[in-house]
Amino acid sequence: MKKGDILELEITSYAFEGKGVAKIITDINPTAPDNSKRYVIFVKNGYPGDVVKARLKKIKKSYAEAEAVSILKKSAHRTEPRCKYFGVCGGCKQLDLDYNVQLKYKSEQVDEIFRHIAGLNNYETLPIVPSEKIFFYRNKMEFSFANKRWLSDDEINSMQEINDKNFALGLHIPGMYDKVLDIDECFLQSGISNDILNFTRSFFKERNVTIYSTETHTGYLRNLVIKQSFHRNDLMVNLVTSEENPDLMAAYSIAIRTSFPEVTTLINNISKKKSQVATGDYEIVLFGSGFIYDTIGGKIFRISANSFFQTNTLQAEKLYGTAFEFANLKGNEIIYDLYSGAGTIPIFISEKAGFIYGFENVSSAIEDAHVNIGLNNTTNFKPILADLNKSFLPIIDENKIPLPEVLIADPPRSGIHPKIVNDILNIHPPKIVYISCNPATQARDVKLLCDGGYRLIKVRPVDMFPHTYHIENVALLEYSK
Repeated sequence: MKKGDILELEITSYAFEGKGVAKIITDINPTAPDNSKRYVIFVKNGYPGDVVKARLKKIKKSYAEAEAVSILKKSAHRTEPRCKYFGVCGGCKQLDLDYNVQLKYKSEQVDEIFRHIAGLNNYETLPIVPSEKIFFYRNKMEFSFANKRWLSDDEINSMQEINDKNFALGLHIPGMYDKVLDIDECFLQSGISNDILNFTRSFFKERNVTIYSTETHTGYLRNLVIKQSFHRNDLMVNLVTSEENPDLMAAYSIAIRTSFPEVTTLINNISKKKSQVATGDYEIVLFGSGFIYDTIGGKIFRISANSFFQTNTLQAEKLYGTAFEFANLKGNEIIYDLYSGAGTIPIFISEKAGFIYGFENVSSAIEDAHVNIGLNNTTNFKPILADLNKSFLPIIDENKIPLPEVLIADPPRSGIHPKIVNDILNIHPPKIVYISCNPATQARDVKLLCDGGYRLIKVRPVDMFPHTYHIENVALLEYSK
């Protein structure tokens, strides 16, 4: 076999990150025993039950990677994708797969990861929690401006002059930082989000407003970010630009208020960064408070333009509810919450806890947490600024913080820093509830904790992002030494 070869393959199983698995007999390692001559090929865009023609992209000693170029026989679980941009936009890679089958594979993949990475088998897997909504479930969408619009094959093959190829507002093509798919509808947020997207494109395109280029570092428009509440009538429009333009933004402000009275606040974030990040160095509030508010579990939270909030509001309540169930609080426990952010988890569980100490890296998140404490009259939660890439034990000692009965951790995709894992092992709380958006790094950390005296009791996946291969997972560990 060599790179570029096209093979006919039957997809027999499904791996993490949305890759179909095919196995073939090969002499790539002729000295291996017969039972190991089954060579694994991971096939992008292949589902179990498919028979495909696939082009080899990468060949290793123990596996290969390929991409399906045509489907000879479709899996019975394939569906007709709802979105016309499917296959070009990378946002909903499993949109053509039955949702119940998506859930089945996600649950299986969590177990597969924990078996292979953590080497664990003796734990309980509870049924995955499905998403209440599988379309229009996001409370935030981040769109990008680009001066290089992605052209369809039909446009390229037409051999005609394309007048609007230098203006796009939509979503990045996967793997291409400088090209954007110019979309007019998306089924992830809401109908009004689509209307604001199309209105904004027309407003600036008609005025020939320039778009920021990461190559020349010139141009004005960078991002359009829309945030909206699920339990309140709050809607934020945040335009990220490279500099101030008061006259233009005043005109846009009037136009937004006139066309979309539902918008409760409009913000202009000014970003001097050279990287493509949709956050500003500072912001100008054009109307409204500069914030929106939403609730989880009856608790209210303030959301700023640049603060983190779980993207699927309805499912966040189920995620936190699962963590709360795993913690099995009696009402008087001392709890540590690592990576506590704006205090959503501590405030969510506050009425059933003794006292919660939240440790967080980001100072602005600490500020948001203090605001949310005030909004909810929470008296048993203290947010603490801590570098969670270093030891937090000195903070505990200096402030004479009592040791916890329960520790909750909800780290970023990279997982818990090894130094923090060591801290946890040093204080060995009797119970750990570990929430993760990346089961692979979670399994890695769980293995370290189990090597240090913990036992994995149970896990429960929660589907926060339908039609994607992303999996949120909650794990319960208990100290057994």
